[in-house]
Amino acid sequence: MKFHALITSFILAFCCIISAQEKEYKPVKFPKGYTSQLDVVYKTVNEWEGRIDLYTEQNAKEPTPILLNIHGGGWNHGEKESQSGFGSFFKNGYAVANAEYRLVDVAPAPAAIEDVRCALIYIYNNAKELNIDTNKIVIMGGSAGGHLALMAGLLGNNSIYDEDCTYKGEIKIAAIINKYGVTDLVPLAKWKSAKRWLGKNYLDAEFTQSVSPLYYVTEDSPPIFIVHGDADPIVPYSQSVKLYEALVNNNVVTEFLSIPNGKHGKFKNEDKKLFRTKMWQFLKELNLSNF
Repeated sequence: MKFHALITSFILAFCCIISAQEKEYKPVKFPKGYTSQLDVVYKTVNEWEGRIDLYTEQNAKEPTPILLNIHGGGWNHGEKESQSGFGSFFKNGYAVANAEYRLVDVAPAPAAIEDVRCALIYIYNNAKELNIDTNKIVIMGGSAGGHLALMAGLLGNNSIYDEDCTYKGEIKIAAIINKYGVTDLVPLAKWKSAKRWLGKNYLDAEFTQSVSPLYYVTEDSPPIFIVHGDADPIVPYSQSVKLYEALVNNNVVTEFLSIPNGKHGKFKNEDKKLFRTKMWQFLKELNLSNF
């Protein structure tokens, strides 16, 4: 009996290891004429390698716009491979860059911001080879990814978190798509995920502001599209309200799509469709859509 119990325990443990190490995600479908480059290393920190998946149309007659996509997961989990819904961007002639970053188990704040900035700078530094129009860079993310997308874009030429990467030109993002992301960590500092990510600095208001997008909004900020469910049980709806108000007060081009009874990204199909429609209308007005 003990022998069988031991074998059973071993099999269960082995299966758990396999399932943890081999999560299967559907590969990204991209159009004919595009080239995929997976797991390109954009940055290394000690033994950690920051990787990015690139889907580009390098033979296009003109440099193409590009979407930099950032996955969510409370800064503590998530994989870039979980992201695959880029069809409408490909239809609009966009290249796509899908980036990973250091999670809190590897390094606390501001590491994730530093990494996403490096991913952005990698695009700038390799724009010619990737056939990218750096005047048409859109950054998108949901939840923690929304927070990081906002930080990457709102920092602009502020190099406070660019110690690992450099770009000699101007960094000016064409637009940011923020899906229910955290915008002000100060009132959320004791929230479990935020406290863990902020680490020993979680009660340092100055530091917490420095990693919060809300405090970087100026009249020169890039256009921002916001979507948030008003019944979000994880990221308070008020986070997006505060960002929207700050953008309006600074005369920044913005739109706020509020989803009635919407949870944390778990929207009804009709709401998802509305989001896509509104987002592309927003981008079209910025001359960032072919629709």
